[in-house]
Amino acid sequence: MLKPGAPFLVYLYYAFDNRPVVFRVAWHCSDWLRRAISRMPAKLKHLTTDALVFVVYLPLARLSRTFDRLGLDVSNIPLSYYRDHSWYTMRTDSRDRFGTPLEQRFTKGQIRRMMESAGLHDIHFSDHAPYWCAVGTRQ
Repeated sequence: MLKPGAPFLVYLYYAFDNRPVVFRVAWHCSDWLRRAISRMPAKLKHLTTDALVFVVYLPLARLSRTFDRLGLDVSNIPLSYYRDHSWYTMRTDSRDRFGTPLEQRFTKGQIRRMMESAGLHDIHFSDHAPYWCAVGTRQ
């Protein structure tokens, strides 16, 4: 449906292919939690995802912010991406991550192949979080 030369932007959950193994292990553990939370009634799901923000997101984000201000590298601390984000952003992302019954993650290579097979070229990926955001152009 894209006109020739039109850009196509995609943002997909990444498979932690550019991160240390601890990120993949943490994801596998949290995925069990996501499966349970996503089946909860809406009000309980919202309360649970809000609690996750206070118990997990905020502490790791604020620890990362403190370390970052001290000049330390925080790129390998889970959820360090949120160090300068609001509670509201963490809350919506927590609901997005844990409130949905389906989650698929893709490597950079898989995304590139999908985009190429869809006829896109001149594909560029963001090297910054959140991963993987990519744009390609229709031929």
